[in-house]
Amino acid sequence: MNDTAGSSAARSRQSRMNRRRYERRFTKIAAVCAGLYVLAGFVAPVRTTAPVAPVVMSAAATLPTSSAWRPAGEVVSRKNLVAWQKSAKPFAADTAQNVPRTTLTRWHRIYQFATRYEISVDLARKIHDSAIRQGIEPELGFRVVQIESEFKPRANSPVGAVGLTQLMLATARGIEPNVTREMLTDPETNLRIGFKYLRALIRENNGNLSLALLTYNRGPVAVQSALALGLDPSNGYDRGVTKGYRGRGTLD
Repeated sequence: MNDTAGSSAARSRQSRMNRRRYERRFTKIAAVCAGLYVLAGFVAPVRTTAPVAPVVMSAAATLPTSSAWRPAGEVVSRKNLVAWQKSAKPFAADTAQNVPRTTLTRWHRIYQFATRYEISVDLARKIHDSAIRQGIEPELGFRVVQIESEFKPRANSPVGAVGLTQLMLATARGIEPNVTREMLTDPETNLRIGFKYLRALIRENNGNLSLALLTYNRGPVAVQSALALGLDPSNGYDRGVTKGYRGRGTLD
């Protein structure tokens, strides 16, 4: 009998403890919900059917200074801010020339190339812009870089060609005499000289893109020797670059 009473008392205590535990949990949840409701009242926009007058802020207007708010400049790390500033320079330059439509078209093409060749937007921008500066159609520029180096800025061939456009140092110095081998690993330097050289070859061959590409790849001596013997100078390089390509190679 005493055992039964003790067991009943224990169950009763356990039941009270469980009830108090649930009550405490419910109280915490209710407090959190109430806090969120109050916060939403401050954050949510006020709806009104009456027209709202535009708010004009003077140049001297100050921003909130509560501890919960910080200017974006304080939130963004210096490293990310510098990276953003560098990426924004092309936009700033184009905006200064008042050519927003040209800017949009340019960046759309750059993103398309970056996606197609699975490279960074920054590298795609450098190839695209370097090609245009040297009078080369960007489509051809990307094709040449893909075949020559697979978009690797520090690529080196067994015969000593360097960089994105695989330039021999002697060839590069024929375009820019003071260039060094290490300088040819810089993407912009390599692209500038490589595309400038390709543009010169297209002119020398009177617009014959196949001969220009073969000369770029094999060298002028090998190509001219084959032609002098009545042989086809092609080693397949020109066909690999121009497969599916319908352009002339140059912008003029």
